[in-house]
Amino acid sequence: MYLPKHFDQPSVDVLHQLMQAQPLATLVTLSADGLNANHLPFHLSADTAPLGTLRGHVARANPVWRESSQETEVLVIFQGPDAYITPSWYPTKAEHGKAVPTWNYAVAHAYGKLRVCDDVVWLRSHLAALTDHNEAAFAEPWQVSDAPADYTEKLMAAIVGIEIEITRLMGKWKVSQNQPAENRVGVVQALQASGAANALAMAALVEGAGNVS
Repeated sequence: MYLPKHFDQPSVDVLHQLMQAQPLATLVTLSADGLNANHLPFHLSADTAPLGTLRGHVARANPVWRESSQETEVLVIFQGPDAYITPSWYPTKAEHGKAVPTWNYAVAHAYGKLRVCDDVVWLRSHLAALTDHNEAAFAEPWQVSDAPADYTEKLMAAIVGIEIEITRLMGKWKVSQNQPAENRVGVVQALQASGAANALAMAALVEGAGNVS
């Protein structure tokens, strides 16, 4: 990933927050057939040193767990808020016209080696943790135990667990840091005015990165 210094997000805690808030990620692997991408929800165990561990599962019929070499590094991409930024939001555009559109975004790239976990005890623990994390916001959280045991046992037989201990973690926060203060204010105000959830999330990132007030 091309990462200019002013867009670098070095904080592991901040990257973990994005990964936990946006658990659906893209797993990129390399096999004999070339590059492959799978879109999977991951559960992050942030307390495992030094950078955390990602746990997920795939359909047993998915060849990724058989074909991905456990000696080759894989990449997991987490996508945060993003927004199109029009130069019309920049006060400097009215002054000299030297402005072009861009796209703001936040991403986390996690690297490590993929380990297959074809074990029912591991799967139960993983599914419970993944479910509890994603159900936490609901008034009456669903639990794995809410479904009939024979039903979940049959479904678990059709999946395989995967685990990736993160060995490298990179973050790119492209959130208008390269713009002068007045343009960052213009971006924040316009994004907030839209009211869209993704726009509001991006406005908060621009504010946080540029100390916009």
